[in-house]
Amino acid sequence: MNMQPPAPPTASDVTFTRAGIVAGLIAGQTLAAGVLVYGIVFGVLASEAKLTALEALLMSGSIYSGTAQMAALQGWAHTRLLLPAIATILIMNARYVLYGAALRPWLGTLPAHVTYPTLFFLGDGNWALSMQRRASGEVDAGFVFGSGVVMFVPWLVGTAIGVLVGSAIPDPARFGLDFMLVAFSMALAVSVWRGRSDLRAAGAALVAALVVNNFFPGGWTIVIAGLTGALVAYVTFDGEART
Repeated sequence: MNMQPPAPPTASDVTFTRAGIVAGLIAGQTLAAGVLVYGIVFGVLASEAKLTALEALLMSGSIYSGTAQMAALQGWAHTRLLLPAIATILIMNARYVLYGAALRPWLGTLPAHVTYPTLFFLGDGNWALSMQRRASGEVDAGFVFGSGVVMFVPWLVGTAIGVLVGSAIPDPARFGLDFMLVAFSMALAVSVWRGRSDLRAAGAALVAALVVNNFFPGGWTIVIAGLTGALVAYVTFDGEART
């Protein structure tokens, strides 16, 4: 018997139903526990950086990006400057432009009052889950919303717990909690690794980080390294495309 993979859904097939939301809520449970722990770590580090519980929760609720928040937090703890923190968040979250483009054939067919709230709850984990389901023939975009909400809630709860227990952990670095950003970033890099061609951008970012850190330690290190890596990636990709 010839088993053909399901045909990719078309724009006219897209729906947004309660059943799709429930399916997303159920599927996202596999990632919710990890998000809760990640949120606790962020809350602890936020407490160490002298953020109040309200400030930490507002940051988690409005930015909703663990990597960007931790990177900005580390820079803020060193410099107390707002501009590097904002630039860091924008650079670290630039990947969501690509996430949104990948979801456009799905969510782009829905009205704005449905699409934008769904995108607000978008995270790395539920984006990956949603793309897997989309590739398998899922047409209900409620899945994206449901899987996002089920991870947003534990992120906020974890942040609150982390801030509350943060005062009991005088030195988070002693327990390796400050390594969470590096570990998560490495995991993210591995997931998007294309091969040896990526070494040029990664190497350029590393050199830039080492140089900048000698003169302007803190938030600017991440900003300049990110911009350098992105620029080298753009130039080399453009060159590869012409050859």
